[in-house]
Formats: sequence, C-alpha cells, structure tokens
Amino acid sequence: MAQGQAQTVAMPGQLLGPSNKYGAGPGTHIYESNLYSSLLGTISITQPDKAPGPAKRMHRIAALNTSNASSTTSSLSTISVSPAAGGSTAEQQHDKREVLPEVGDVVLCRVTRITPREATMAILIVGDAVLSAQWQGVVRVQDVRATEKDRVKIYESFRPGDIVRAQVISLGDQANYYLSTANNELGVIMATSEAGNTMLPVSWKEYKDPETGLSEGRKVAKPL
Repeated sequence: MAQGQAQTVAMPGQLLGPSNKYGAGPGTHIYESNLYSSLLGTISITQPDKAPGPAKRMHRIAALNTSNASSTTSSLSTISVSPAAGGSTAEQQHDKREVLPEVGDVVLCRVTRITPREATMAILIVGDAVLSAQWQGVVRVQDVRATEKDRVKIYESFRPGDIVRAQVISLGDQANYYLSTANNELGVIMATSEAGNTMLPVSWKEYKDPETGLSEGRKVAKPL
C-alpha cells in the first residue's frame, strides 16, 4: 500500500476528517461519524490497494459480488497518528522548540494535580510547537467557566491525567502560568475514566465511559 506524507502534529481530540471518507487507523477513534486523534503525534494517510481489474470469466461474477461490501470498506484511505516519541532523534529535535508561553497563547496541557481551588497542569504544546522544557500552569476555580463561576467545582471539571486545551491569561508568578478554560473551545479534550477506559464527551459537562456506561463530570471543550 502507498503511504501518504506525514502531516503536522496532531493533538488529542483533534478532528481529522469524516468517517465516510477515511478509515480509523492506530492512534485515532470515531465519534459521531468523525475521526479524532487519540494521542499526540504525527498524521499519516495510507492509500487503499488498487481495485482488481474486471473479471474475465463469467463464472467469477457471483464471487466478486459477494465481496462488494468488503471492497467498499477497503477503498477508504486510512488515517493514523503515530506517537511523537516514536520518531527519529532528528525529527524530535526539529519538532521540539524552546518556546515560552505568552499571554493569549492557546496551549495543550496534562492535569497533574487538583485541589478545591485550582488544577495544576504541565504545559505540553504552545500553538503548534511541542515543548522540550516543561512549564507549569494553573487553572483557578474562577477561570474554569465564563458563567456560574460560584458553582464551579474543580473535581467536577478536571481529573489528573486529563488532556486540556487552555489559554494563557497571565504570566502568573515564578512557579506557574495562569490559564483559563472559560471559552467553548477550551477545556478537557481527552479523558480517561476511573476504570481506565478512554471516554467520549456527551455534553458540555460530562464524559462517558463507553465500556461501563458511567459518566464523569468535566469542563468539556468543543472540538476544533
């Protein structure tokens, strides 16, 4: 099969395309008829095998008809996302740049710790640059949502291990950048349930484990 060229870095939860146009490869998942990236890495597209030529003998027509459904599926190009760490050393050095987050930047983070007043996060990506050094950010309880701020609970918005899309709103103190998720496009873009399964967003406030059927509260981000 012919392998397509690697594209830009994909973020967890990033929309890759419709499922009726592409097949889901490693590192991707399907949600509501669309393909999304399940991890941080580079995108590759695998072209399908060429369709076989026309049958030369009449007695082969019936056999070909029975395989029509499978040939339709195999006619789709497959999108895969390879983990960033799987590339060569040279590729990793090229992708990872020394970038300092600035006010207004959209960043991708992993939640490392939560308290009743804030969620501490490790900043992984600034814009489209994968960071070589780790910077720490904080989403305070008043910066989680734009409305109903007095009703926000950190435990119902984030959990350790969540991947979060946020915006830098202040350089903060010497230890932390201050981040905000008070926008529809910002919030949790990838979450794992207490049972260890990758969950799917079902509303602006909930993710659901497709294996157990249980829901957990999150500040859910709208897919880009």
